[in-house]
Amino acid sequence: MKLYVGNLPWSIDERKLKETFASFGSITEAVLIKDKFSGRSKGFGFVTFENDADAQKAIAEMHEKNVDGRPLTVSEAKPMVPRDNDSREHSRNESSEAPMANPSEINNSTEIIDDDSEAETEEEEIEDVEEAKEDASSDEPATEDAIEAEESEEDEE
Repeated sequence: MKLYVGNLPWSIDERKLKETFASFGSITEAVLIKDKFSGRSKGFGFVTFENDADAQKAIAEMHEKNVDGRPLTVSEAKPMVPRDNDSREHSRNESSEAPMANPSEINNSTEIIDDDSEAETEEEEIEDVEEAKEDASSDEPATEDAIEAEESEEDEE
């Protein structure tokens, strides 16, 4: 039977984890889960006993027992449940990206609601767009002279 052991002190390594539970029976495996980048313990691990009765005894005696000042969490290990953002799951299943909208189902309304919640007609919208284009085309890009003139006006104030 495999046990989950959580809230482990940072000072515990795999050897000490195995020693901590060895008094309850024969252990086939003791694994400390570590961060793949830093190699530091994540604070939990798994201990696998040959005998289920020994594992149950370990749960009863070690759950909430203080080890190096931390109360352990000891329970029967449960199968890992894949998360939505688990890259291993993405490789086996379809992507979990949001579905794409079907353009044929989109409402082709040209109605736009402004701040006063009034709808504009298509002609008014086109006029506004055309006016905006004309206004933008008459704009000249800023030059160094214009920037210097603007700065000197600010200095005078």
